[in-house]
Amino acid sequence: MNWLYENKEILTIEDFPTNTFGFIYITTHTPTGKKYLGKKSLHHNVKKKLGKKELAEQPITRGRIATTKQIIKESDWKIYYGSEEFIKQQIKLGKKEEFTREIIQLVNNKKLLTYFECKSLFNSGVLESDIWLNSNILGKFFRKDFVIKD
Repeated sequence: MNWLYENKEILTIEDFPTNTFGFIYITTHTPTGKKYLGKKSLHHNVKKKLGKKELAEQPITRGRIATTKQIIKESDWKIYYGSEEFIKQQIKLGKKEEFTREIIQLVNNKKLLTYFECKSLFNSGVLESDIWLNSNILGKFFRKDFVIKD
């Protein structure tokens, strides 16, 4: 199942507006109706070691020379379903077809991505309802701290 945004299928990174840094999403396990709300970045930074030629081309300066460089790579957003253990286990068992993935908001920078994820998590009450698979928010607020009443 591919990502859906406003009822349109997202297949490549070019399907996003040019200023998109990442998105807020909901993954739903259709047999149980359980949901997971999270965030995903479209790119990530990777440190790459410089080769002999690149090291030799560096200007001579005082101090240490750089032995690595930062490169930006596309993330695994196309195959990502969520970080919740239940979701990861089902995917390993080959049950991708049991999930739907919906993008609910596009975000244009890293800080706002975290903000809008938190806002959505709190507004949806993910720790207070059994319908959600989320077990914590920011590693500070935990499901176990709530008495769930349904």
